[in-house]
Amino acid sequence: MENIALLGAGIAALGCIGAGIGTGNATGKAVEGVSRQPEASGKIMNTLIIGSAFSEATAIYALIVALLLIFK
Repeated sequence: MENIALLGAGIAALGCIGAGIGTGNATGKAVEGVSRQPEASGKIMNTLIIGSAFSEATAIYALIVALLLIFK
């Protein structure tokens, strides 16, 4: 039973990879948007920060699930 929990923890930790990729893509698009329209940088940055917070929240949930499975 322990091996299955560790396997589940490893699978849950893969959620962190998706969050990192998503945040990286969003940041790249935000930089591209600011370089094209510098006057809209305030709106772009606000949207980027909110989107990154949601993306990182998903990674934190995956980390919590992985830790719960490891130390159950």
